[in-house]
Amino acid sequence: MPDIFKSSNLQKNDSELHKSQELKTIRSLPEKEIHGLKGHSHNPLAAFCYFPDHVKFVNQDPEEKVVLLLRKHPVTNIKWIFFAFIMILIPSFLPLFEFFESLPFEYITMITLMWYLFTFTFVLERFLVWFFHVSIITDERIIEVDFVHLFYREITDANIDQIQDVTVEVGGGIRTFMHFGNVVIQTAAEVPKIELEDIPGPDMVARILRDLRIEEEQEKLEGRVR
Repeated sequence: MPDIFKSSNLQKNDSELHKSQELKTIRSLPEKEIHGLKGHSHNPLAAFCYFPDHVKFVNQDPEEKVVLLLRKHPVTNIKWIFFAFIMILIPSFLPLFEFFESLPFEYITMITLMWYLFTFTFVLERFLVWFFHVSIITDERIIEVDFVHLFYREITDANIDQIQDVTVEVGGGIRTFMHFGNVVIQTAAEVPKIELEDIPGPDMVARILRDLRIEEEQEKLEGRVR
């Protein structure tokens, strides 16, 4: 009976080691082969990019490699884009109000220009919040940049070996159909929970995180043996 349990554990360890070796092999691939991986994109507006090109961040270690660059799914922008479209149309309906027609032409022009300037500022601010609100997963840690607005941002990070649990949350018809959702990461760091919200391919992200954790544990085990 003990041999049966021992065999089962060995098979489990072999499986985990295989995943670890597979990820390590991908990391060591030449740049030309990395470009052919599923999820790799040259689009600077991509919400999911596997081994992105030319991505650097503050305090990045020399040997640290970016594995994933994530943003919220583009469909999450529909709400503010629709609102911006309504804002663009509003000046067209102002002549329907009698008091507006009684204003001098110069006033009407100034009000219209100020309104479009306000609309442009709103669109730019919402786009920048989406573009710079990113989650970066490297082979050493997880970094979440919460870009609240132009003058405030929060940066949270945790080492890969501090990951305790990874949970995928996908709820609702739109999320299921468009295949995006949340990945909740429980950690042993100062911030006990990191939540990657509305990201594409949450299942794949969770699998990559688990593989990175397995590899980190394997490397520690090998270091102790040596």
